[in-house]
Amino acid sequence: MIGHRGRSARAVDRRGVLAGAAGTALAIALRPAAAATALPRTETTESAIRRFAGDNPIRPGRVTLDLPPLVENGNTVPLSVSVESAMTPEDHVRRIGVFNEKNPQPNVITIHLRPGAGHAQVATRIRLADTQRITAIAEMSDGTYWSASADAIVTLAACLEG
Repeated sequence: MIGHRGRSARAVDRRGVLAGAAGTALAIALRPAAAATALPRTETTESAIRRFAGDNPIRPGRVTLDLPPLVENGNTVPLSVSVESAMTPEDHVRRIGVFNEKNPQPNVITIHLRPGAGHAQVATRIRLADTQRITAIAEMSDGTYWSASADAIVTLAACLEG
């Protein structure tokens, strides 16, 4: 079937689809910079940590926080936390909290453990909105709090408005 100006109807449709796809890709690439701003934070990191630990002192040590220092995609960042503990009824980790500086919610995760857990070690994936410091805090059965921090450079941020 020959259409307008000697082109087949199929060729016109294919060109129209390709032109529309190119226009859509260009519109997405040139969207206003305001659309790529981070969501507002619900509270400060310090207030989230104080909600977790109260007025108790938080000491560095006993906690190991492992995450990659350079993150290509902030949507899936591997993270593991381990705490030096015998995990006995007398000496165990009650909770582990993970906090960040720039995500919309500063408390990434809170994990509750019991003496029967065997090891005080957890691994998960988190989202990071931007380059930032991550802090893990462990509450021990004796009421002490221990911490570790690590910095992550994020090249493609997560947690952005769409």
